[in-house]
Amino acid sequence: MSFGDPNNPYGPPQGQQPGYPPQQSPAQPGYGAPQAPQGQPGYGYPQAPPVQQQYGGYPGGPMQMPGGVKSARVMLFVIAGLQVIGAILMAISAVAVQAAKDDPSLENEVEFQQLADYSSGVLWFATVAVLAWGVFAIFLGAKMGSGGNGIRIAALVFGIITAVLGIYPFIIIGLAHTVLAILIAVFVGRSDGAAWFNRPRY
Repeated sequence: MSFGDPNNPYGPPQGQQPGYPPQQSPAQPGYGAPQAPQGQPGYGYPQAPPVQQQYGGYPGGPMQMPGGVKSARVMLFVIAGLQVIGAILMAISAVAVQAAKDDPSLENEVEFQQLADYSSGVLWFATVAVLAWGVFAIFLGAKMGSGGNGIRIAALVFGIITAVLGIYPFIIIGLAHTVLAILIAVFVGRSDGAAWFNRPRY
């Protein structure tokens, strides 16, 4: 029985030398097959799902308050300080009008008395309104760090209304309010501001 006999069922396949194991295909895994690097799909390494990027490149939202939002918060506190100063000045004016009204030499001046009553009432109402607007600015500034999209919308509305009031009727003394209010609306309305106020909270 010859190993070279092509009709021998126990011999090696034709073209294969006796005594050597059959060569494996390079595509088959095993000895001599290319190994996949770690971390690549296949060969027992599952492919990790891609990390979703949201809110302008932050995964899940920004971790720190953006600089624009920080600036808007500072400007809200500045406006609140200006409102307090304005309320104090208006209160002093109301007291002065009331004192002039009580002047004995003007008791018979009916028109003056009526004007003084009207002016005093308007000044006291304006004092309360200006002070309340300042308190609202402090509230918005304090909630910038933890508030959601509702605080962002409120800050936008606050900025728009303050800017309009700064143009009319308080044109000269309201110029600083107008500039600060416009910057507040711009900073909280930007994409990084929206990402901050819309970030997920756990």
